[in-house]
Amino acid sequence: MLLPLLLRPPLCLPQASVVLTRCIRTLRCGAPRGLRSQAKDFLWRWRPQRLHSRGRSRKTQSQEEEWRNRNKTALTYIAAAGVGMIGLAYAAVPLYRLYCQATGLGGTAVAGHDMEQVATMTPVKERVIKVTFNADTHASMQWNFRPQQTEIFVVPGETALAFYRAKNPTDKPIIGISTYNVVPFDAGQYFNKIQCFCFEEQRLNPHEEVDMPVFFYIDPEFDNDPRMARVDTITLSYTFFEAKEGQMLPLPGYSYS
Repeated sequence: MLLPLLLRPPLCLPQASVVLTRCIRTLRCGAPRGLRSQAKDFLWRWRPQRLHSRGRSRKTQSQEEEWRNRNKTALTYIAAAGVGMIGLAYAAVPLYRLYCQATGLGGTAVAGHDMEQVATMTPVKERVIKVTFNADTHASMQWNFRPQQTEIFVVPGETALAFYRAKNPTDKPIIGISTYNVVPFDAGQYFNKIQCFCFEEQRLNPHEEVDMPVFFYIDPEFDNDPRMARVDTITLSYTFFEAKEGQMLPLPGYSYS
């Protein structure tokens, strides 16, 4: 009978085809009025359902395509951000070093100077500061490296000249590069180097020995900083490393294991 089929749960496609065929036959032949009414009702409900299903399918495809486009855009942004982060990671060390040199952060002596300021600055005669010098070499560095003087006395606003000596005692040429820092760290922003050998490759031939000058001054503003009120000794330290490809030099105030 047609009625049990019509009352069943939603049909799959093959079952629906059988029911539709029976409904059409029922309408064509002289079936009782009640059965024909059931067939018409089923056909009326089936057609809109299929149309609605097709519309929903098209809408689903449109949403899937939109999501694909959004995912592609998101992946593009993520990839760009990843490339940018890698670039920043490579640039972080030199940028941080330049920042330290410009501001004195981490005990880095300030690089660069204003010649007019050097010529016109007034020494603070009543504030005498002892500057001590330290020299170190990395474990893999075979140079002999030491300061020519252990200490000198200067006043803020007065230029001073010191020397370090380096010697290559080996039978092969060695290229070295140095880093430096100032202790106490807060004094680094007032310690200005006019001439220095830091962060520059120095080549020494076998058994060659050279003197390396450091020309510097302490900014007169040192005397006006309350943090420097009890500072009467400043230590300038240099460390030489053998220059190798991929060598990472320590940043001021930090160390690498």
